[in-house]
Amino acid sequence: MSMSRIRRLFSTPLRLTRRGLLYLALVLLVLVFVPLIVASSRWLHASRIDLTTDQLYTLTPGTLHIVDTLQRPLRLTLYFSDHATRDLPQLRSYEQRVREMLQEMVARSHGRIRLQTIDPVPYSDDEASAEGSGLTAANGGSNGERVFFGLAGSAMSGSVDGDGNDERVPEKTLSIAFFDPSRETFLEYDIAKLVYELNQTSKPQVGVISSLPVEGNPVLSEQPWTVLQQLGQLFDLKTIDPATLQKVDDKIRVLLLIHPKQLSPDAQYAIDQYVLGGGHLVVFVDPDAELDTSPYGPESITFPDRASDLSRLFKAWGVSYDPHKVVLDRTRALQIELAGNSLNHPAMLDLGAQELNRNDPVTASLQRINVSTAGFFDLAADAQTRLIPLLQSSAEAEVVSTQRVLDASNDPTTLLQNYHPDGTHYLLAARLQGTFDSAFPERAGVSGHRVRSAAHAEVILVADTDLLSDRLWVEPQTILGQTMMRIFANNGDLVTNLVDNLSGSSALLSIRGRSTSQRPFTRVQALRNVADQKFLQKEQELEQELADTRRRLDELQPAKGGHASTATAEQRREIEQFRQRQLAINKELRDVQHQLNAEIDALGLRVKVTNIVAIPALVVLFGLLYGWRRGRYGRRRR
Repeated sequence: MSMSRIRRLFSTPLRLTRRGLLYLALVLLVLVFVPLIVASSRWLHASRIDLTTDQLYTLTPGTLHIVDTLQRPLRLTLYFSDHATRDLPQLRSYEQRVREMLQEMVARSHGRIRLQTIDPVPYSDDEASAEGSGLTAANGGSNGERVFFGLAGSAMSGSVDGDGNDERVPEKTLSIAFFDPSRETFLEYDIAKLVYELNQTSKPQVGVISSLPVEGNPVLSEQPWTVLQQLGQLFDLKTIDPATLQKVDDKIRVLLLIHPKQLSPDAQYAIDQYVLGGGHLVVFVDPDAELDTSPYGPESITFPDRASDLSRLFKAWGVSYDPHKVVLDRTRALQIELAGNSLNHPAMLDLGAQELNRNDPVTASLQRINVSTAGFFDLAADAQTRLIPLLQSSAEAEVVSTQRVLDASNDPTTLLQNYHPDGTHYLLAARLQGTFDSAFPERAGVSGHRVRSAAHAEVILVADTDLLSDRLWVEPQTILGQTMMRIFANNGDLVTNLVDNLSGSSALLSIRGRSTSQRPFTRVQALRNVADQKFLQKEQELEQELADTRRRLDELQPAKGGHASTATAEQRREIEQFRQRQLAINKELRDVQHQLNAEIDALGLRVKVTNIVAIPALVVLFGLLYGWRRGRYGRRRR
């Protein structure tokens, strides 16, 4: 047999074997990758990569803890008016942000949270369901339609029967009335708080210790203060008698200490140990509690002693507070009626958005808080803690003695005499955070004594008690024979938010504000800022030159003895020079604006070229290079 025939015999099976191997490889790829894709879509759907700069879509450890420890199934319904918002792109973009956050929680919940999205079209059962769930509609949708954009959550009870029928029914329902885009930084906190509260089976207990008549007097037919009535709807309020207090019950989630006066050492020690053990405390002190009915004090025979302090505990916590100092603020003075006259009281403050911490979930959504004769807090020189502002004065504030304020009670305008603001923003309410030492080291031998708190303990301090009273934020009104409360400030919301925030778990408290999903064009904004500065400088130059020229004209006219209608040659030359200079400066202003637009257009062109030309060109170049190398490699093998 010739060698050529032998080669032919072996060459034919070799070609068939290569082709068969190729088909076999394709079959194996199908058999491997199809099940892998199906399996990944079923079991690996929660595996994601967050490539955003601020990790917008990564849940914080606090939220993960809340979701992972859910004890009962929850049903969440996102109501969004899709048709009514077709002309509102910003709201639609935020809806996607909210929905993705909810989907992330659902993916992490292992089936314990179910999410449904509903478009409540007008006059539908879904619209009635949204309103019945506590959602608030906003106006301004397409064709005048109302816009719903909120979340309703229900904690379910019951079980699924053997036939797969879901027999669970809502046991507890809560809602977020409307997702406000301006509150996006607290989106995760608001949703996690809703999930946490739905998972709770009972109202959190809140303890109240007060020397003021906040609970009213049933004998005199006096109702509790409105702020306590609101808290009673959300929490289980427990009145605590400080005279017999030895230990704060561990079931108390939040302790409200209002106007502490003459607390016994045992009561202070109980509060001290409660805080060191992780309890949440809100302290309301006041240099002049106007609703305090205490008798005259030893330091004043004219006015009663209505100041409160917690000096021993404050000292241990590194807090500086003077119960005899009041903050005045002439720019935030509240307008009041006194003896038939309307005047601004510098010791009664109308705090607006600028004086509220917009980065704290407690005060972020509030607009107005009224306080009266408030004190202030500061840190001691040796403090190991820190103060985070909640409420503060403006920089136009001044501190005076309480006695001076009391002396000016008949004419508060006298407080503005010799007024000297010192440029300090005084802290009227703040979070105190850090590690607290016990204020009672001498009781170290007591069983169960705590020497020091955990590293991230927290106490809320408020230097005013009058903000709790009805007169500063709510007033009764009779409408159609019914007495209703007209709210004109957010004092009640502040207290509710404080208790609501502190009554949550430590996981909920750990969730702070996040970055927003809106990414501004920082380069464009920087260019605008530079141009605005140039524009402003030129505008100021123009105004200054205009004033100088007018002054020069005023000087020339009396010197020549002329009138407005008869201008001298020197005046005409001066006027003509000014007109020419004014035209030149106006041209410079236009040139600055044109330069700004040119720089922004150039930046936009570079971005477009990069996105439309450069990136696709790189992809094509990479593909061509890969194809060339693959072809070259194939030719070498042949």
